[in-house]
Amino acid sequence: MASVTRVSGTTQPVFALDTQNGSISGTANVAGNVAVQMQGPKLDFFSLKANAALTNAGNVNGYLNNVLQAIQQIGTIAMYQANPAAGNISLAIYPTGAYTTATLVAAAQTANSTGGLDIGIPTANVSNVATFSCTNT
Repeated sequence: MASVTRVSGTTQPVFALDTQNGSISGTANVAGNVAVQMQGPKLDFFSLKANAALTNAGNVNGYLNNVLQAIQQIGTIAMYQANPAAGNISLAIYPTGAYTTATLVAAAQTANSTGGLDIGIPTANVSNVATFSCTNT
C-alpha cells in the first residue's frame, strides 16, 4: 500500500497567504488577530481629490489615464474608482509600501503637469483611506 509523507504536518495552511506568520502552533497565530486576504496580495488604499469636479474638465479620460500610468511606474493599481462629480479617485495599490501619501501626490501632480489639464490634486487632498462603492444595475 502506498503512502505519502506529509512534510508539513496536518495543521499547516493550504494557501500561500500574504501574511507570513509562520507555522500554526495551537492558537498563537489565531490570537494574533491578523487580517488575511486569500485572493491576492496585501493592498494599500489611497484617495485623491482633485481641486475641481472631473465632470467639467475637458479630456478627463486622458487626465485619469495620465494619473494612473504615473502611479503604475512604481506600484500596480489593483483597482480604482473615480467619482467625477466629487473629483475623487480611490485606489488600491500593491505592493504594500510602494507609495506614501507624499510620493503618491507627487506622481499624480506630475501626471497633471504632463497631461495639459489644470485639474490638479493638492497635497492636502491625498489620504491613505479609500472608499469604494458598488451599485447594482
